[in-house]
Amino acid sequence: MQYKLGDFVRFVDEKMEGFVTRIIDDQMIGVTGDDDFEIPVLASKVTTVHGYEANGEKSKAITGNDAPIPAAEFVTKGVYLGLVTNAKVNSVIHFYLINDTSYQLLAALTTENQLKYKGEFAGVIAPKTAVQIYSAQLADMQVWPKFIFNITFYTTQNIKPAEPINITEKLKAKDMSSPKKKLPLLADAGWLIQLDEPELVIDPQKLKESFFKPADEKTEIVKPPAEVDLHIEKLRTDHQFLQSSEMLDIQMAHFNKTLDAAIVHQLPEIIFIHGAGNGILRHELHKALSKNNRIQTFMDAHKEKFGYGATRVLLK
Repeated sequence: MQYKLGDFVRFVDEKMEGFVTRIIDDQMIGVTGDDDFEIPVLASKVTTVHGYEANGEKSKAITGNDAPIPAAEFVTKGVYLGLVTNAKVNSVIHFYLINDTSYQLLAALTTENQLKYKGEFAGVIAPKTAVQIYSAQLADMQVWPKFIFNITFYTTQNIKPAEPINITEKLKAKDMSSPKKKLPLLADAGWLIQLDEPELVIDPQKLKESFFKPADEKTEIVKPPAEVDLHIEKLRTDHQFLQSSEMLDIQMAHFNKTLDAAIVHQLPEIIFIHGAGNGILRHELHKALSKNNRIQTFMDAHKEKFGYGATRVLLK
């Protein structure tokens, strides 16, 4: 199959053109025109419109700088998966591997769907560069494959390479529930997933031990209530004098402290009331919960009561 999602093509036998919005099989593709109607067509019956970039840009990649970098300025963290909707066809989403580090990345992407594997991308990604590695239909998110990333860090400088990244990522709706934001090295707004951020692992025994202090310092770990209200006015009386970032720090600190207490007391579940608002607190809570291996699952709690303003957390 010579075409990929987002390609701009023209029909051979008709005066029609549009974007590839679906790969049906090895011979058939779906093409969507200006009327937003998708037409199934044989791949042999269309041709690429040369010189046209689906996203309206010549290239998303930014040339890396091979000049030596002082050790103090060498960036060792910042490998991301960026998800960007096509500028012309919103139903298509493009995946970018973003290298915001000073390393070269030797990267490969393999997809797995029901034990069927397919190599999607392999190449060298220069420092401070973003490269498109995959495309998919946004509406098909529930049946997207698992994404297997194998990434090795390389530099000619006297710098210890970072540990290779070997992870399997199954994207979920919650990964794209937050508002879009400007992505590093790209002119687009989209969703960002950091691949070189270590998974948060909590040892419940060590956590429990950390609560125990000498007798003169020991404080009782209070069993938290079934519902914890994180609205700032419930936590501070001087909230009207606080900056937004300060409020968020206070709310997250109370969330983390209460969650730890729930783990220590082995509660089966707990509900955090965060409100709807602009969604920032909800996003930060869900981000922290998704990295905690003591969490079985989490979901919106009692929509008829809280709407989207509360999260129910089930503990292992």
